[in-house]
This record gives sequence, structure tokens and C-alpha cells, in this order.
Amino acid sequence: MTTPATPLPGGTHPLGDLTVTRFGYGAMQLAGPGVMGPPADRDGALAVLRETVALGITHIDTAGAYGPRVTNQLIREALHPYPASLHLVTKVGAVRDPQGGWPPARRPEDLRRAVRENLDDLGLDVLDTVNLRLGDATGPLPGSLAEPFETLAALREEGLIRHLGVSNATAEQVAEARTIAPVVCVQNMYHLAHRQDDDLIDDLAAAGIAYVPFFPLGGFTPLRSAALSAVAARLGATPKSVALAWLLRRSPNILLIPGTSKVAHLRENAAGAGLRLSDEDFAELDEIGR
Repeated sequence: MTTPATPLPGGTHPLGDLTVTRFGYGAMQLAGPGVMGPPADRDGALAVLRETVALGITHIDTAGAYGPRVTNQLIREALHPYPASLHLVTKVGAVRDPQGGWPPARRPEDLRRAVRENLDDLGLDVLDTVNLRLGDATGPLPGSLAEPFETLAALREEGLIRHLGVSNATAEQVAEARTIAPVVCVQNMYHLAHRQDDDLIDDLAAAGIAYVPFFPLGGFTPLRSAALSAVAARLGATPKSVALAWLLRRSPNILLIPGTSKVAHLRENAAGAGLRLSDEDFAELDEIGR
């Protein structure tokens, strides 16, 4: 792997006994429209994955449901055999239906099949980290995760998974998961204007557990978008760059996984996340979601 010309923003953070760059890459957009089927530009998708490694990124987020199975197969084609420093984080707990929906699949047999498919498609004997996807498209839903998480914990004991995490989870579900097996990461919706997990992020940081926000620019009202754009204009940056830089500064346990299907956009994201915010900039942005 080539050494990046400039260090990636944010440094690194542990995932259990693994270490990943805080600036990572989310592979969902590599599949076709609606995250279904193959990409329109297969060579372009493979180039993005290879550039991810060339930039020094060591954290790629994926899922067997992307495609379905398309994204994992692209990752294998582009990057296998994988550099020792590269760590793949995948998700189980949902599948795709013909309408493009994401119905849950959390029965023990569903999860065991999903883990096997991830192993096969990625060309691995053991998965670095597996997140249990909970809730639905509207967000987290209350309820016990004991049965599905115990299934993943058993697969971990069998040596098929190194580390476990949860996604789209409530704080109560995170706490329950931690009583069953060690949790190395939580992947939830969070951004400047969606701050429900503020307390959870701080609790996880104290425990050394990574927090991985998705949709860093989703759900902004026009007023909030205007406030973000005003700060971005003052800094001579894009709103997305400012939002990513705010996330990295918000807490040292936050990991970023912005996605793209374009090499140029990947480079822009990496550069933009390195934007340095002054104390005044950070405080002004912090008020957007208050």
C-alpha cells in the first residue's frame, strides 16, 4: 500500500484489538440504483476501492445486503488479497426484497447464512467486525436484541467473527448487547442536526468504543442548511466538508464512513474532512442541532 501524501484526518481509533483510520469509506454507493444490482460503471467502482487503499484508509464499511452481495464481491475483486492493515466491517440482520425494501432477517438461521455469505463473497475465513442491524428504515425501535446478538456472539466463539457491533440501535439495546458480548462499535444516524445520541457518544468514548455516524448531511431543515452553508462559505469550504470536520472534532471515538462511487469525490471527502475548525466555528456549528 502506498503512503498517502498527507495524513488522513482524525488519526486512528481501535476496534477491539484492531486499529483503523478514523476517516474510512462506506461502500454502499458502489451498487446500482437503490443499492440494487451491479454498478453502471464497474471499472469505476473498482477504481474507487483501490484508491481507498492508496489513500491510506484502513476501514471499509459494507454489507451483504448491498446489491445484494454485489458490493462485497466488488471489494474482493478489487482488493483481495487484502493488505494486513485493511479492516472490513460488515452488517447482518436485513435482506432485500424485490421492491428494494430492507426487511429484517434476524433469526439464528438468517444470521448464520448471512455470515457465511459475507465470508464467501469477501474471500475471508473470519470477518473482522460484524454489526447487527436493528430497527427499520424509520430508525431504531425498542425491544430486546438478545436472541440475534447471542447468535452472533456464538459465531464469534466459533471463530468466524473477531468483533461485534450494533447498528440502528437504541442506547438501551447497546447496553444490553454489552452484557452479552464485547461491543467495539455502534453505527447510528447522527449529524449536526440529529443529536439524539449525544449522551451515548460520550458514554461510548469513555469506554473506548467507536461510534460511526451515517447520513452526515441527512435530515437538515432549510434553516439549518442555511446556517451550515453560511459557515461553509465563510471558511471557503463545502457544507459536507464542514459537517465531516465537525464530526471528527465532536468526539475522538467518532469514525467517518462517507460513501461515493467516484474517485475524485473520494479524494475531496478525505481532503474536506481535514478542514480545521476554530473554537468559534465549532461552537457556531454546535448550535445548529440544539
